[in-house]
Amino acid sequence: MRGDDEAGGKMTAERKIFGTDGVRGLANAGAMTPAAMLNLGIAAGRAFKNGAHRHRVVIGKDTRLSGYMIEPALTAGFAASGMDVFLLGPLPTPAMAMLTRSLRADLGVMISASHNPYHDNGVKFFGPDGYKLSDETEARIERYMAEGAGEGLAGSLELGRVKRVDDAGARYIEFAKNSFPKSLSLEGLRVVIDCANGAAYKVAPTVLWELGAEVKEIGVEPDGFNINSQCGSTAPRSMQDAVREYRADIGIALDGDADRVIICDEKGEIVDGDQILALIARTWRKNGKLRGGGVVSTVMSNMGLEKYLAGEGLKLERTKVGDRYVVETMRAKGINVGGEPSGHVILSDYATTGDGLVTGLQVLAVVAAEGCKVSDACRSYEPYPQVLQNVRHAGGDPLANAIVKAAIKDAEARLGSKGRLVIRPSGTEPVIRVMAEAEDARLVRSVVVDVCAAIDKARP
Repeated sequence: MRGDDEAGGKMTAERKIFGTDGVRGLANAGAMTPAAMLNLGIAAGRAFKNGAHRHRVVIGKDTRLSGYMIEPALTAGFAASGMDVFLLGPLPTPAMAMLTRSLRADLGVMISASHNPYHDNGVKFFGPDGYKLSDETEARIERYMAEGAGEGLAGSLELGRVKRVDDAGARYIEFAKNSFPKSLSLEGLRVVIDCANGAAYKVAPTVLWELGAEVKEIGVEPDGFNINSQCGSTAPRSMQDAVREYRADIGIALDGDADRVIICDEKGEIVDGDQILALIARTWRKNGKLRGGGVVSTVMSNMGLEKYLAGEGLKLERTKVGDRYVVETMRAKGINVGGEPSGHVILSDYATTGDGLVTGLQVLAVVAAEGCKVSDACRSYEPYPQVLQNVRHAGGDPLANAIVKAAIKDAEARLGSKGRLVIRPSGTEPVIRVMAEAEDARLVRSVVVDVCAAIDKARP
């Protein structure tokens, strides 16, 4: 089957600035210069001004050095458009989604490039309902940017005001704590938390400590350059080593903006997003909290998860890669648990977007309630062997080549009903991603090698 890459495929062709998760790029280049951010702020302000009331936008950020450049440029743009600006400082992305609603803002903004290195940055938008913007709204903002800043400027008497909100972190801390059952405590549990030197470096350790845990914190010394550097969910080795060193009960690794999480058990073994989804689905169904009769995930989720859920009488709804597609399907089908193997887990009872800390607390709630080890709680099924390989090409559409089509058809026939083949062209680079999985590991490797060889052979 063919799937769309997280960068957006067709969407990228229609929109030049926005991808599937806002605007992102190299800091101080292209769409991420101060001039571009000023224009973006004016255009977004114009798009969200509706009525005569004082409009407000809340802005948060992670710990990248370039945040000091991007934040004032956006602030100037929003103020110039006539919106009052509330600066919340370093906070996780899910905190911004929550605070957009809590503070009755017309728009929420998170300055972050998530799990990317420090030299990248980005801007994520949330509407007044706390959800990410629709494709149509983002396209309208792009049109306003193309029309020029002058079209969105407010009059001299209508300029926005700017103020800092000092208690934003405390508000999120209480929100996160309230997602943990009040009848339980983390007392007696030793927790390693890796904050990736990112947005959660203050709030995440505080939440865990206030809930009673003995906390060993790493990745909590941001310097503007070390976000996601050899730490966090994309480099979990530091967390694993710390769990073994401190003999901790669990390790929790967040990414730079804390909307995704990777967990390791007391042995230092990784638990991915699929296993977390299985645990939460099973527990919530037992407690009567699970809605919609299943879980939403992407085409990349393991067949082992699908088989496990079926055995529990639950369905796995698959979407394209990208948490926004997961959320859309959750809302459409009334499902309150969804996510991706990468660790984006959306629990709509609590949040409108992925929240790594709240997800980690749900795992800890099971451990605290059942008195079990993380290794027992988070090994619900045996994953199918899965192989993913990227193939670079010279442009165009290699998947339209007759040789490639034949190789894909042959691979699908070899896998039959006992396996899956997912082919995803990247939307940002000339790369085809080839993934296969089945019970037979040797067959999986052979299928991926053959399809990749055909794509490589199809080069002009």
